[in-house]
Amino acid sequence: MSLPQPKIPFGPDDYLAWEQEQSGRNEYVDGEVFAMSGASDAHGTTALNLAALLHAALRGKPCKPFIADMKVHVEAANSFFYPDILVTCDPRDRAPEASHVKHHPVLIVEVLSSTTEAYDRGNKFASYRTLASLQEYVLVSTEQRRIEVFRRDETGHWVLYPFALDEELELASVDFRCPVADVLEGVEDQ
Repeated sequence: MSLPQPKIPFGPDDYLAWEQEQSGRNEYVDGEVFAMSGASDAHGTTALNLAALLHAALRGKPCKPFIADMKVHVEAANSFFYPDILVTCDPRDRAPEASHVKHHPVLIVEVLSSTTEAYDRGNKFASYRTLASLQEYVLVSTEQRRIEVFRRDETGHWVLYPFALDEELELASVDFRCPVADVLEGVEDQ
């Protein structure tokens, strides 16, 4: 997340109409709009690697991955976010009215940066946890060269599954596995 834009009294519908006219991406958090800043090389490479791997693995299946230009609506938090990657398997997210905003992701991935890490781990994750469809929330650290998967268990609690560089990443929500090293391929030491 970046710097807040000037305060404008926006409701969700006002934001959606306004945001379609903007040249950049802007997140909406309970009436406040935040311009999204550009990503680093490491961030972009990591997100592209994982999105490409997910795309190949999910081809021909009912689940579909989306990259940073797709919004997810978190109604309970009155917010719209642009996750680095989201995957939805819900037919309602394939309807024409969901062409710019998804409502039922099973998986959300955020690649951490020094400016967004606290927010991604804190308030943003708290908002995402209100999505009934969400099964996994993934945080990728290019600096620490590790991946943390928070997975909702059968009791509704979120359990952490950490994966190191020399391990195999498992995303149970979409039955996906790959080496963590493949996700971080091409990312230079920072």
